[in-house]
Amino acid sequence: MDNKEIDADQWVGRYGDIMYRYTLVRVKDQGTAEEIVQVTFFAALQSTHTFAGRSSEKSWLFGILKHKILDHFREIKKNRSFDLSPEDDQDTFEYEPTGHWKKTPQNWRMDPEKSAVNQELTEKLALCLDNLSDKFRQIFVLKEIDGASTEQICNDFNIKPTNLWVILHRARNQLKSCLETHWFEVQKPEK
Repeated sequence: MDNKEIDADQWVGRYGDIMYRYTLVRVKDQGTAEEIVQVTFFAALQSTHTFAGRSSEKSWLFGILKHKILDHFREIKKNRSFDLSPEDDQDTFEYEPTGHWKKTPQNWRMDPEKSAVNQELTEKLALCLDNLSDKFRQIFVLKEIDGASTEQICNDFNIKPTNLWVILHRARNQLKSCLETHWFEVQKPEK
């Protein structure tokens, strides 16, 4: 595709906010999200000659963004350190010389079974979200997880509010069906 058809000058205005929110949901740090989006735009600018036009400009940018987010997590994993600092060793002072605790640990009320169930449900929900189309997933995450306004989502995706509600309704139904299949044991009435 001819580079003239790619409007790189408009990328930040058109896609910057939605790419930032998409990244922020995943990396949970504003500065890191901003940096990843910047790196994505820079990588895309350097790769305009590879854009074949088989997808929209937005899809192409999000593909690059997803790879940059994965690169970020790979880097974190690679640099993970397990050195203990003196602060990590403070719990040794929580015991009496007899071996008894000076004070009761705070999180006694945590139910390990509930915690495991919540973690498993979170994993199944992530699996089901991944099964949604890109548009449905992005819109659902922006509205239900990020709390983005209807107006902002409609502007970002160039859709009308009625279309947004239809997309959210369909996404919820698909998630419900997926969770029923992968999570809930649905009791089917006997015939």
